[in-house]
Amino acid sequence: MAPDPSRLAINQATVRPQWTLAQAIEGFARQNVRGIAVWRDKLAECGVEEAATMLRDHGMTVTGLCRGGMFPAADAAGLQAALDNNKRAIEEAHAIDARCLVLVAGGLPEGSKDISGARRMVADGLAEILPFARSAGVPLAIEPLHPMYAADRCCVNTIGQANDLCDALGAGVGIAVDVYHLWWDPALEAGIRRAGKERILAFHICDWLVPTTDLLLDRGMMGDGIIDIPRIRGWVEATGYDGFHEVEIFSKDNWWQRDADEVVTVCRERHGTVC
Repeated sequence: MAPDPSRLAINQATVRPQWTLAQAIEGFARQNVRGIAVWRDKLAECGVEEAATMLRDHGMTVTGLCRGGMFPAADAAGLQAALDNNKRAIEEAHAIDARCLVLVAGGLPEGSKDISGARRMVADGLAEILPFARSAGVPLAIEPLHPMYAADRCCVNTIGQANDLCDALGAGVGIAVDVYHLWWDPALEAGIRRAGKERILAFHICDWLVPTTDLLLDRGMMGDGIIDIPRIRGWVEATGYDGFHEVEIFSKDNWWQRDADEVVTVCRERHGTVC
């Protein structure tokens, strides 16, 4: 079945260069898109209080705040800075009533080749901030990233690893399922089933282009690549997930070069026809 158009959300990254947060709120609402994921730098530019007011006045649901995480560090000072930054992010997520704080775990500390050690730092960092997040009522959404980012961005690379962290940490931690990062995983269906409704805090959609010309900034619009988005959506919704379908596209040479209203229009069209 075609997805319910009211469940479309757009991550601010999709129109990142074109629109400020205020412009994105107004632009999405103008096309009856009522879900938005906010980026912290854009939030800081706008001001947290002003943003919270605008989001409320436009009837927007904040699907997530991007991003926390980046735990691994070369020394104790770096680790403490990461913990402090994550606590600030939790406060910001609470202030704008975000459904979750999206966490990108972080990669290897500078000079390190110890990926197991980096993963231990991620687990320890999550355990450290979790009580603060629970007290603020902000769920933490671990986002596994494609293995191509394991060294520099995220050493949590499969839904299985994310589920293991959730098992170890307990209530207040879940998963952001992003088709761009997870489509390739032969254990994805089983991992989604294992996660279940309670753990799946966000569902991100876009497409994988062939060829991909930039490993960070060449994501495709839904339908332009090779990801079977309806199948993965089916697995996610079979758990009982009834949240938003969040378009998150980084595209420096294509979608970031287009008029933002056009991008939103295409997101709406493709959500209804190919997702």
